[in-house]
Amino acid sequence: MSKKNKRVNRAWLHDHLTDPYVRRAQQEGYRARAAYKLAEIDEALGLVRPGQVIVDLGAAPGAWSQYLRRRLAPQGAAVGQLEGTLIALDLLEFEPIEGVQFLRGDFREDGVLAALETTLQGRAVDLVVSDMAPNLSGVAASDAARMTHLVELAVAFAMAHLRRPTGALVCKAFHGSGYSQLVKLFKDSFRIVKPLKPKASRDKSAETFLIGIGPKVG
Repeated sequence: MSKKNKRVNRAWLHDHLTDPYVRRAQQEGYRARAAYKLAEIDEALGLVRPGQVIVDLGAAPGAWSQYLRRRLAPQGAAVGQLEGTLIALDLLEFEPIEGVQFLRGDFREDGVLAALETTLQGRAVDLVVSDMAPNLSGVAASDAARMTHLVELAVAFAMAHLRRPTGALVCKAFHGSGYSQLVKLFKDSFRIVKPLKPKASRDKSAETFLIGIGPKVG
């Protein structure tokens, strides 16, 4: 490992260990600090309500599913009764969460989509959330293109499954090349579009979140 990489790793470790959201996640039983990003978005826009059908794309390690599960539970319980349906999808391993139905695989594949349709039992989806991000190569143009592709897939998935006219999509995006095109895609697809960078996102991170509410018909 080069000296530069060692410095970067030490800096990341220092930031991680001193991060208040990391400590809070450990105290409150969340698998990652990312739970608080979705919490801020939900608190700002009131997206999650008991009784909803929610799909979490790119769910591993599961912090967003944990947050959603608590929001659908009486008194915010991490276990026990659940008022609603929560389906998580990912290519990666996913440690089970009580009440969360997990499908492993690529949601672009017919078999995975068929399994999702079976799980939905004909019901429309109220909320789709996607914290998906590509494995970054360090080449800005390439990484931007990969991120754009994931957002486009999430929008296509949401438009095919969301309840009209009230369904919503929360999707991670990166500021930089291609971002304005993604905002346009959201505006073309949803009646209401809001970009939001939660306080839980690190200042140096280029990530932001695009929220679309009310899928446009036709």
